[in-house]
Amino acid sequence: MIKKEELEKPQWLKVKATQGPNYHRLKMMMRGEKLHTVCEEAHCPNIYECWERDKTATFMILGETCTRNCRFCAVTSGHPGALDWEEPERVAQTVQKMGLDHVVITSVDRDDVPDGGSTIFRLTIEAVRRLSPHCQVEVLIPDFQGDRKALERVVEVHPELLDHNIETVRRMTPLVRSRATYDRSLELLRTAKAIRRDQATKSSIMLGVGESWDEILQTLDDLRTANVDIVTIGQYLRPTSKQMPVARFYTPEEFEKLREEGMARGFVHVESGPLVRTSYHAAHQARSAKSVLSPLTDEDKVHEV
Repeated sequence: MIKKEELEKPQWLKVKATQGPNYHRLKMMMRGEKLHTVCEEAHCPNIYECWERDKTATFMILGETCTRNCRFCAVTSGHPGALDWEEPERVAQTVQKMGLDHVVITSVDRDDVPDGGSTIFRLTIEAVRRLSPHCQVEVLIPDFQGDRKALERVVEVHPELLDHNIETVRRMTPLVRSRATYDRSLELLRTAKAIRRDQATKSSIMLGVGESWDEILQTLDDLRTANVDIVTIGQYLRPTSKQMPVARFYTPEEFEKLREEGMARGFVHVESGPLVRTSYHAAHQARSAKSVLSPLTDEDKVHEV
């Protein structure tokens, strides 16, 4: 029987698990290298499609324990161990073994270390570039508690795409996100462009935590004001009974309407659908952003405000 506080999942959100040879090969590779993926830790519904069909994965660095405890997230929260300074090289070696053309690298929050983990991010990007020079690098970063130096440390090594998720509308942020603020997230995305004008940026909104339609549109407006290039919009799905329940399921037609709303606001790409997550079809999203960004001069690339 469905619990009173839970809504019945609609048919369009039911995913068939396909654990074929590629899925098992990637799983064994991750365990062998002592690496983590957000695909597994966050219970992503697209893991079978991405691992089995597309042979892609989103690496999660800085360990598997997060210093924050967001109400929507299934990643383990607590006191992390020491940073693993060999992790960047292991990630790069695995990317090389997989022969990836595009890799997404994200992390837990590490509010326990002075640089927020930004040095490990930088070293991982550099290691991937060294071993797989033709591979596009996309990073999904935390807010680094608003530390501009930490953000600069990542932006200065020129990831093709820099992501930071707004996650939800302004009103719901204190209820959904732990030790994060709506305005700090907007400022990080805005500052990334100020540090490097050609830095393609992306953010993500999850629906179904109690927001209104007008609030969603306002969030799209706010992201465009922060010069964000790409936005992904997906349905929040409760990972386990420990996380907040779903307040509402949006229909595929509503997601299509939001895609149209986003494109009308000037985003270069809007990925919107019930099962969409930040790194869903990430390589295609990156190509969309790259196609509209003009090459800059050396003077432009070091421009700061």
